[in-house]
Amino acid sequence: MHEEIAHYLSEKLQKKGADDVIVQFGEGESSLIKFVNSKISTTKTWSNANLGVFIAKDKKIMVSSLKEFNQKAADELANKMMQNIRKLQPNKEYRGIAKGPYKYKDISQLYDKKIEDMDEEMIDITKQGIEAAGKTAKRVSGVFEKSKSEVLILSSNNIHAREKGSSLYFSLRALANKNASGYGSCVSRMKDKLNFIDIAEHAGAIAKQALLPRKSIAGKFDVLFEPYAFAAMVERFADSASIFNVESGLSCLEKKQGKKIGNSKVSIYDDGTIPNGFASALFDDEGTPTQRTAILEKGVLKNYLHNTSSAKRYKTKSTGNAGLISQKMNNIILEKGNASKEEMFKSIKKGIYISNVWYTRFQNYQTGDFSTIPRDGAFYIENGKIKYALKDIRISENILNLMQNVAMLGKETHQVKTWEVETPTFLPYTLVKNVNITKPN
Repeated sequence: MHEEIAHYLSEKLQKKGADDVIVQFGEGESSLIKFVNSKISTTKTWSNANLGVFIAKDKKIMVSSLKEFNQKAADELANKMMQNIRKLQPNKEYRGIAKGPYKYKDISQLYDKKIEDMDEEMIDITKQGIEAAGKTAKRVSGVFEKSKSEVLILSSNNIHAREKGSSLYFSLRALANKNASGYGSCVSRMKDKLNFIDIAEHAGAIAKQALLPRKSIAGKFDVLFEPYAFAAMVERFADSASIFNVESGLSCLEKKQGKKIGNSKVSIYDDGTIPNGFASALFDDEGTPTQRTAILEKGVLKNYLHNTSSAKRYKTKSTGNAGLISQKMNNIILEKGNASKEEMFKSIKKGIYISNVWYTRFQNYQTGDFSTIPRDGAFYIENGKIKYALKDIRISENILNLMQNVAMLGKETHQVKTWEVETPTFLPYTLVKNVNITKPN
């Protein structure tokens, strides 16, 4: 019934005179386990369905959604949208939506039937994760969520595309005491690729190591970032490549395409085609096939991220990053290097090891000035060894400086998606020189 309404609404809007129509329908089921103080506290299962609508008429644009999935509600929405769109001002920059049909590449590891049937097993996995972190921590809290979904895209430009997906998300914080914590999370589209034991043990080990922190320090330090920590900065940098942000004055990358702005070691990509990528997809919100797009390649800014309309304005092609209004990222990749974690530690005479961050915020989008606060374990390093844990420090930096000062990249890639990193980001351990560390206000 839901899919029939999606077709009905699309046809109705076209008949009423909309120039461009995109109807995006998604439905799914999710289960969640929440655990607090090393005990399961909540289990929850729910279903969801949503239908988003984009229309354009005489370069006027409107987006809405259908709340009730029946013909009467669809008629009312179509009538209301066509009435209200006449009151809007034209968007002179609008150039239309993707034109199909497309042939979509087969992307492996987007859906795993095993995930649908693991409700009872989720309890066992949660307990195993708690036990693994609890070897070195006193208390463990977090969530474990599984989902399955199906998405349908219909457009007035001959696009009819469908995708089925599954996902797992496991996240925990381990505490050795109220001031010493470690974090771990993992995501996967495939049941057998969820590496929850390793991340739980790592979180517990960081928590134990973070006991008895010393007072804050300030100055310029070489900093070894765990993937959880540096992912927040890589994601913000990649988001600055959205042409919407560039044009809106929310980016430090304006007029920098083709220029060298980072270290030659640094290459960053947007890629919606990675097997088992948490945000991998066959198509974007217009139905354009996703792809791998170089943002930064050996330090040179190669591309901005486009939808169909912006690509036409810039006389290029869509990068498969359309949202219904502005561009959105898929998976972000910082290319790995060839250094081991041990080699990176040994290279540091006096520096800091940061396991995680939060509250990453730009003070000035156009210059790239930002700050972020280390959360969980942060440690002072001397002659390649951790000397003691730190507390009350802040990173006050410039995102372009960070990219220029990357000195070493690890040889193992980790997929990160956390409360601080909404876009799945693939990256290694990263050593950055001369990072500005300040004390909190």
